[in-house]
Parts: sequence; structure tokens; C-alpha cells
Amino acid sequence: MEDLITARLLIRPFAGTDLARIHRILHSAFEEPGEVEAAESLAERRSWLAWSILSSHWLPAMHQPPYGDRAIVVRDTGELIGSAGYVSLLMPFDQITELARMPQSTNGRMTPEVGLFWAVDPQHQRQDYATEAGAALIEHAFTRLQLWRILATTTDDNLASQAVMRKLGMTLTRNPLPDPPWMQVVGVRYSE
Repeated sequence: MEDLITARLLIRPFAGTDLARIHRILHSAFEEPGEVEAAESLAERRSWLAWSILSSHWLPAMHQPPYGDRAIVVRDTGELIGSAGYVSLLMPFDQITELARMPQSTNGRMTPEVGLFWAVDPQHQRQDYATEAGAALIEHAFTRLQLWRILATTTDDNLASQAVMRKLGMTLTRNPLPDPPWMQVVGVRYSE
């Protein structure tokens, strides 16, 4: 996937030099337990970063969807402030009536969808960076990837993510069942 450029942001593949910064950002954004400097935590993030770098190369080379995280960088300063990208969502979406694709129930079977992911450094939140990055990814998904819809999922208590979904023009639906817990609120936007 090519770099995406917005008014304020550059959304690009990660580089090995991004490790320390993205590790601190994701550690803070997800309130991961333990010290950010812990060797085990950093080793796991290094492995994740290597996977992110390789997937940004190999998925397009194999004509696969450009799943994976990309760096969110402020264009004016070059500062890495977060991560955004496409994720494969494999969940029982047919249990939400508004999202059902089959005329009959799939009895809780999983269906694949393309979803959006974003995480912004807490110091840079509430400045619409997640919305700006998400809008660029949606535009790319509908124009270049020719997707018919794109989803985002979150928990009931993540009001910030729900607000971003609304700003992205997504319609929010609720899962009538308690599981999976990360699919309690689903935002959906259809191509026009």
C-alpha cells in the first residue's frame, strides 16, 4: 500500500527505527501492565514491528489485502504519534441483525470482514488525528481496494473510539450478545 497523505499526516509503513517510540505509544494507549522498559515487553514489540514491516512488503507482493499497522506521522514535525491500519475481523457478525450478510442465520459461525484499527499517543489525542487517519484509510479502502463496507469494533466503555467511528460517518450497532467482548459496539460504513 502506498503512503497516504492528509492535510496534517503521513501514514506510512513502519521502520525499524520506530521501535522505541511506537512501543511507548502502544504501551500507553492500551495501558499494558508492567514497565515499558521491561526486556520481555520490548522483545514482543520488536517481533510485532518486524511482522508489521514484513507484512507491508509481502502482502501486496502476494496480491493480498494490505492488512497491518502503519505509522501515523505528523507531516510538519516528522513525529510518530500512533498506528493505524486494516485488520482482518473474524467474528460472528451475523448475530447483529444490521450486519447479517446471509438470508439465514449462520448459527454463530464467524464471517471475515475488513476492519479499521487506530491508536494515538495519549499526548496527541483529542486533536482528531485518529479521525484524519481513519478517513484516509476509508477513502483508500473504497477507491483503491473497492471494498463494499468497512467495520470497526470496540467495547461498550470505549467512548473515544465510538466518537471516532461517528466522525468517520460510521453507523454504530450493538451486539445483542455478551461475546465476544471486544465486539460490543460495531461501526459500519458502506461505500457510496
